[in-house]
Amino acid sequence: MARTRTIGFSKTVRTTTRSPEEMRDTPRVITMQPVLEVRATDGFALWPVAETESFGYMPLNGELTPLEVGTAVMNIAACNDIDPEDGVRPPRPADPLGSFLHGLLTLDTLFAAGGFQVTDSSTGVEFMPGCCNGLEDWREWHQVVEGSGQVGFGHDPDPLAERHGDAVRLTVDAERTDSPTIELPAADLRHLLAGAEHDLTGFLALATDWAESNLPRHDGPVIAALARALDL
Repeated sequence: MARTRTIGFSKTVRTTTRSPEEMRDTPRVITMQPVLEVRATDGFALWPVAETESFGYMPLNGELTPLEVGTAVMNIAACNDIDPEDGVRPPRPADPLGSFLHGLLTLDTLFAAGGFQVTDSSTGVEFMPGCCNGLEDWREWHQVVEGSGQVGFGHDPDPLAERHGDAVRLTVDAERTDSPTIELPAADLRHLLAGAEHDLTGFLALATDWAESNLPRHDGPVIAALARALDL
């Protein structure tokens, strides 16, 4: 599983639905935050970025530094750095910056590798997005809140969220019979989703200011593309 980095803070829900035997314990704290899969930034020179390791996760929120915002934009652009097919999209520009941004600015469907991380502090269980899951599909969480069944969030591992009455069960890896799980009231998940959406909009606000300073010739299209990639 990819290594997790923690930056800034995220929405938390403190749940007190405990049995009498548990009432003397500290209440559980469950957190949810949007995370972006990041690659190593070694050698990247198109704009300033923070140093990161390959296949880690960077939380997105309104508290990131300019270097972290630059790192996030770099990784979202890299997710969409796909050569154009003949006649489908315009050819790549010759300049390195225009070439790197080309997929982000011309693809109809954008991808931002990552998803939502949910952590139960009482058990240490972390529910992480699997491979090939993207932040552009984060609204699928609402299908679980509204009680329409179950939703998978990638594979290897195979994280699964499913509604059971008034509760939601998050299974870290549905392919394992002994997989760790997190269970919480559906009402709490609704609050967590609101907080995670707030984190995404906070990041987009930071990215807007960042792009105006670092990509003045491309800022408008880049921000519009980031909004689409994050389904905002």
